Amino acid sequence: MVKLNKIYTRTGDKGTTSLVSGPRREKYDLRVEAYGTVDETNSAVGLARLHTAGMAELDAMLFRIQNDLFDLGADLAAPDTGEALDYEPLRIIEAQATRLETEIDALNAHLDPLTSFVLPGGSPAAAHLHLARTVARRAERLMVELSRGETIGAAALKYINRLSDFLFVAARFANDHGKADILWVPGKNR
Repeated sequence: MVKLNKIYTRTGDKGTTSLVSGPRREKYDLRVEAYGTVDETNSAVGLARLHTAGMAELDAMLFRIQNDLFDLGADLAAPDTGEALDYEPLRIIEAQATRLETEIDALNAHLDPLTSFVLPGGSPAAAHLHLARTVARRAERLMVELSRGETIGAAALKYINRLSDFLFVAARFANDHGKADILWVPGKNR
């Protein structure tokens, strides 16, 4: 259980922060950047949810994703160094990525196949979901870069990759099941 009595600690005033496992890292450290971008993704999903209240099934999926993103942030904030810890660190598991795949398939069943790339926009929900998708892609790029030098769980990498796919399909779903998608017209403005 998380209990926060005091929000500021002053321990980061000199540009470092503590990982869950204790070590301090620079605030520009790649691991901190990765979990900070996961947090940013979560905020973008929360913003999108302001526009999905009338889409109960989608909103419930997004709510679950927001919780998963906190799990992912906790996973990234507790690096697997191979050393024994006094606690069991929270890790993203395969079932979370698999659930995203199931939800992608469920939403995609309502959509016609694409005939062009989709421009971000349409409804407010779709526009915000596209923004969340691009932030999730940035988080993924950072996580992949981090994984080249430190251990990142395979399920965590799979989850963040599936998340951007989910957000793309969710944006189309929010655009009147794809009927209000704005399609790219190559060379239109030449």
